[in-house]
Amino acid sequence: MLHKILRFATVGLVLTVAALVVPDSAVKSTEVALVKVDRADGVDLTPDVVWILAVGSDARPGEDMTRTRGDALQLVGMDTRTGAATAIGVPRDSWVDIPGHGYDKINASLYYGGPKLLGETVGDLVGIQPDYVFVSRFPFFEAMVKEIGGIDVTNPVAFSDTYLKPKGFPQGRIHLGGYDAMAFSRIRHDLIRGDFDRSANQQRVLRGIQAKVRANADVPGFLERGVLSVMAHLHTDLSPVELFRLAEAMAQVEPGKITSCVVQGSIGDIGGASVVLPYVDMARRLGDEARSDATIEHC
Repeated sequence: MLHKILRFATVGLVLTVAALVVPDSAVKSTEVALVKVDRADGVDLTPDVVWILAVGSDARPGEDMTRTRGDALQLVGMDTRTGAATAIGVPRDSWVDIPGHGYDKINASLYYGGPKLLGETVGDLVGIQPDYVFVSRFPFFEAMVKEIGGIDVTNPVAFSDTYLKPKGFPQGRIHLGGYDAMAFSRIRHDLIRGDFDRSANQQRVLRGIQAKVRANADVPGFLERGVLSVMAHLHTDLSPVELFRLAEAMAQVEPGKITSCVVQGSIGDIGGASVVLPYVDMARRLGDEARSDATIEHC
């Protein structure tokens, strides 16, 4: 226990120092954004559960990654009391009502109003408003996975993509480097259920990252290097204390207590565009089940 306390204290010190010395470089190269969301009044959430909406931005070089369409959407909850965590995946083409903008694909809310509007829109669908929205560019995601030495995932079915991965991914336990982790998360055309299966693959990648970080958390300098790497490219309105709280919550997650589900739906055509018509009842059920303890018993 003393060892863990000392480790967290060290990470907290690194966060504090980094917040003082890194801002100039963060302005020059923003690859990651972490935004705090003001919760709506009346939302029933336990203070012990932290909710983060993780978003992959498909922004091109020179574009503002917080004002383009989001690609990967995962609402992640972590229970700081029990070490449980869950991820609720939302297909990016889900056709929903975006506050102030009418109906559109859910990922368009990032373009219309940035991370906070996207968080509100996903929150309206699931019934859980996130505390934070985390947005990253895919090149940074690749670099992050490479930095930790790659990850291991269990792939349920072989698939490939002509452009991203011509040789494909075999079925079974596989190791993914930075590029492969990105491709594994983005490919959908060769998957049986398209966007739904892609969202499930994104959850497998998140599990792989968490497992790798937890397995190496006690390696001297591992967490500190990771914190500094993120801080060097981070734009955030959080204080070092809040960053430390999030780092601590992530470190406490137990792999055996991670659950995940993807919001299902039917495929529709609106204005000539293929969209997902999400099963709202399912989305709300998942939210109700996970709200108090970040645990989902069944999808």
